[in-house]
Amino acid sequence: MSEPLRIGIVGAGYSRRHIEAYHSLPGLFEVRAICDVDLARAQALAEETATSVACASLEGLLKLADVDVVDIVTPSHTHFPLAMQALAGGKHVILEKPAGASLRQVDELIAAEKASGRRLMPIFQYRFWNGLQKLKHLAALNLTGQAYLSTVETSWRRRDAYYAGRWHGKWATELGGPAISLAIHAHDVLYYVLGPARSVFARAKTLVNPIETEDTIAAALEMADGSLATLAVTTGSSHEISRHRFCFSNLSAESNNAPYTSMGNPWIFTGDSPELQAQIDAALL
Repeated sequence: MSEPLRIGIVGAGYSRRHIEAYHSLPGLFEVRAICDVDLARAQALAEETATSVACASLEGLLKLADVDVVDIVTPSHTHFPLAMQALAGGKHVILEKPAGASLRQVDELIAAEKASGRRLMPIFQYRFWNGLQKLKHLAALNLTGQAYLSTVETSWRRRDAYYAGRWHGKWATELGGPAISLAIHAHDVLYYVLGPARSVFARAKTLVNPIETEDTIAAALEMADGSLATLAVTTGSSHEISRHRFCFSNLSAESNNAPYTSMGNPWIFTGDSPELQAQIDAALL
């Protein structure tokens, strides 16, 4: 068995769940260091999670020879420069979304990864949930058929307290509204299943909270495979749901509606005939 990857965390705010996940897989990962510009916060989290090293800068973290992977869990506007610095420092990088503020920055990250000989791993964890993987399995068996229409809903609730005194809701620091910071995972699922979009038309408005960015979006897409799709996003839904629905020529596939775990079971797969249903059921045994 290979040695576990040794992790250095950047950002002591939202990283707790990352650390819990690493600790749940002790044969694969070890958290060796936590870095934050607020050293006291890094030290407190390091002590709480039995992590041996706390430091106040990425420079200090990159000097640690026993760190293989830098996990960047910081505000959106810092992702690109920190990832570029970590790759230049010879570390693999796990990067929270969004990876950058523009396609140009994403292209620069791809080039930096190639030059470094290391791996850059943006986080799109929805891809690995078992409900979605069932749809991917059916597609791999050519049981889905032609795509017709896909709908993606991200209807969550964010109140004033979520934005007060923080980096959320500001163009300079969040880099966009919920399409880039909240619904980005749900939208990635669409591309993961069907491939890229050919064209996009969208309406975006700020309706829910007094913030700089949009918080409500309705978008219509033509996918490269010729099918159509819609994306609906709001932070003003009192009842939170996430939902994906795919209509193919051979079946329809619908996720559950749990707002943050909709990619897990149960999903509903409905064949267009009893014969197709029997094939779907057999494939998912």
